[in-house]
Amino acid sequence: MKLKNSFFYTLRENVKDEDSVSSNMLVRAGYIKKSSAGVYMMMPLGLRVMNKIENIIRDEMDKADCQELMMPALIPEDVYIASGRRSGFGASMFSLKDRKGQNYVLGPTHEELFAQAAKMKIRSYKDMPFSIYQMQTKFRDEPRPRYGLIRTREFIMKDAYTFDKDEAGLDVAYKKQFNAL
Repeated sequence: MKLKNSFFYTLRENVKDEDSVSSNMLVRAGYIKKSSAGVYMMMPLGLRVMNKIENIIRDEMDKADCQELMMPALIPEDVYIASGRRSGFGASMFSLKDRKGQNYVLGPTHEELFAQAAKMKIRSYKDMPFSIYQMQTKFRDEPRPRYGLIRTREFIMKDAYTFDKDEAGLDVAYKKQFNAL
């Protein structure tokens, strides 16, 4: 594709509503566009860079014997209430009701769901070790979203969890994760 036919632009002037130098440069270079405080659109060049980074991470996680899965972003609120972490998140957790009145949240983190997934697989110690991960959009209602892409309300995070039968296995799994990136 020729550059003249692509969705690409640059800005000469600084953007007025950007708090950080880095996000201002990314906007001016046409990588991102602020939609609202703490929420950004990834423009074609920014998306291309993000996809390349994700692929590097996937390759490294594969080398560390991790398997990728994907959790839902929309999670029943009961999951966080049962774990005791709903009150800890407080107002920073986006919540909503469906048309039936069921309470849901937009996932700020997915530890509880990873534990549920592991519980489905593990029937005895022989089912371990294994490692699973995801790259998923997370949502946190930051009280003062600022610093460009550092404190945002919507972001992509890689979570990885290992499940081992003993501490020695945990040490091995930790070293694999540590060395992966």
